[in-house]
Amino acid sequence: MKHLDESAKEYLKAFTQMPAFYKMDPPSVREMMAQAPPVEVELAPVAKVDDRTIPVGDGASINARVYTPAGQGPFPILVYYHGGGWVLGDLETADATCRLLANHTEHVVISVDYRLSPEYPFPTPLNDAYAAYQWVRKNSKIINGIKNNIVVGGDSAGGNLATAVALKAKENGDTGIKSQLLIYPVTDLGYDTPSYQQFKEGYGLDRELMIWFGNHYIRGDEDRANPYVAPLKASELSELPPAFVATAENDVLRDEGEAYAKRLKEAGVDVTYVCEKGLVHGYFTNMAFFADRIKKTVERIDQFLKEGATL
Repeated sequence: MKHLDESAKEYLKAFTQMPAFYKMDPPSVREMMAQAPPVEVELAPVAKVDDRTIPVGDGASINARVYTPAGQGPFPILVYYHGGGWVLGDLETADATCRLLANHTEHVVISVDYRLSPEYPFPTPLNDAYAAYQWVRKNSKIINGIKNNIVVGGDSAGGNLATAVALKAKENGDTGIKSQLLIYPVTDLGYDTPSYQQFKEGYGLDRELMIWFGNHYIRGDEDRANPYVAPLKASELSELPPAFVATAENDVLRDEGEAYAKRLKEAGVDVTYVCEKGLVHGYFTNMAFFADRIKKTVERIDQFLKEGATL
């Protein structure tokens, strides 16, 4: 075993009791997870929590949850995209973490339930994510938010969507995004970095599982090279919003997250990068095992949002 926090050891002990997801089809994995006994975790009280429906075009709509902190407002806004490899996850996935984010950062947090692959492959999840951001900007007063002070963020596949939304906004001349929060983001689908080799099996997000996620998301090799899928392949990253990038030390995605932070910095973007020691992929939304470490990351995020980048 590499350097692992005690909480990570306990999490992996539980995770390895489950069947290998990549040997199953997505509906079966979702059904298995839905039937698992609920885990009781402490939910931070938030001043107000509302569920909303957001139109995303062609008559379709998606769900979203709005967390409003205590105070008068209007508040800065954080649009948050949950993880799950574009295949799994919903509003409950990041509920406990979004509550912490709202309270600690004093942002209105909007958690976005984008449609999932393979039923809705790329670019649908990204289009949903971007449509949600546009809706938030247009309807900021409804949620007691500040129109021109919006953060986009997410973990894993959600971090991928957040930075793709930032890329798309820049290309559309939209300056509403003030910063991006990328928690162990997917930034490439190459599966060949040293961290992919080092942590390819036994650390939660196995290499084979990440390939399973990626193959369900994309429609073919052309998508694999698309910067909206693999932002590390983008030719131009200048003039993007300041970024907070966090990776987990024992994670196949560690190296590509760090590489993206370096690419942003080289392009002149203000960046704060942190590698959370001893942790594994998925920690940021798993309050049952990682409550203390999640709070520490949220504190780092709060400092970044209040004081700016530090790298």
